Amino acid sequence: MSRMTPFSSPLLLGFDAMEKTVERLAKSGDSYPPYNIERLSGADGKAERLRITLAVAGFAENDLDVTTEENQLVVRGRQNDDTEREFLHRGIAARQFQRCFVLADGMRVITAELKNGLLSIDLDRPESERLVRKINISVKD
Repeated sequence: MSRMTPFSSPLLLGFDAMEKTVERLAKSGDSYPPYNIERLSGADGKAERLRITLAVAGFAENDLDVTTEENQLVVRGRQNDDTEREFLHRGIAARQFQRCFVLADGMRVITAELKNGLLSIDLDRPESERLVRKINISVKD
């Protein structure tokens, strides 16, 4: 028996990558670091921006890496374990993380800012022009 998915309709062409992305998101269960996503209104009131804020306390700018890979925003954090210090109690671990956000077509990263242990990443989607294109039909005898 074949598996039915929301993308199985014969009217949805070329959505194979979207289906794989949804499956990958369903499998990712790591909740570190915690984050917020908020909608910001633009200066003109129309342009929509998004802000992703991750709680990355203890990470310095050099410990963080923000990249876009294909249609994903990838935030990585890596802290080096300080072997010169002697801890009597260690409740704050040096930890690594990778957090991925899938971006819709046209989304772009504007800025990334680290302040008070919060990494804020602003994104926007420029208004796209509505494109209507006439397709010529060729007749062959």
